[in-house]
Amino acid sequence: MTRIISGFAGSVTLAVPKSGTRPTSDRVREAIFSALDSRDAVYGMRVLDLYAGSGALGLEAASRGARVVTLVENSYGAAAMCRKNAEAVQRSAPTGTELKIAVSSQAVQSFLAATKDGFDVVFIDPPYDLSEVELGHNLSALAPLLAEDALVVLERNSRSPEPDWGAQLALERRKEYGDTTVWYASPIEQN
Repeated sequence: MTRIISGFAGSVTLAVPKSGTRPTSDRVREAIFSALDSRDAVYGMRVLDLYAGSGALGLEAASRGARVVTLVENSYGAAAMCRKNAEAVQRSAPTGTELKIAVSSQAVQSFLAATKDGFDVVFIDPPYDLSEVELGHNLSALAPLLAEDALVVLERNSRSPEPDWGAQLALERRKEYGDTTVWYASPIEQN
């Protein structure tokens, strides 16, 4: 069972597609958000969740005070689950909360090429079979959309190599949780 861990929607159960997604475990999600909370990197922020699956990462951010959350999921069934889960989180929001949650049902690369929005926190939890080349293209397309002090949180199988961050992103740290590695990167200041 996947659920929101903390915040105003804590304990809300999230619908998860029967196949085609790999939800982030509660343990890994809690570790990610502990790291983000220590940096004050969620409250009031603009959050992007790429390869959203059930939307658990982005919706966890919403529950913890993110101002705008965009979930991007190409699978029609998973995008429908994201919408259902987003509605459940919105219903739990305190009266007067200015929270905007959007679900985009398109390929990540198409979304990144079309959006003009800027983001403070980006979660990337692609399918394990996503090629390193395609991941590199995603990171290159994402970099210009990031706020100056943004943070990219990338979840991959521990057997995957370090991503190619390109010329605009730099690795801050990585943390392993069994067969999952979480990579944290931020934009390189451009002169």
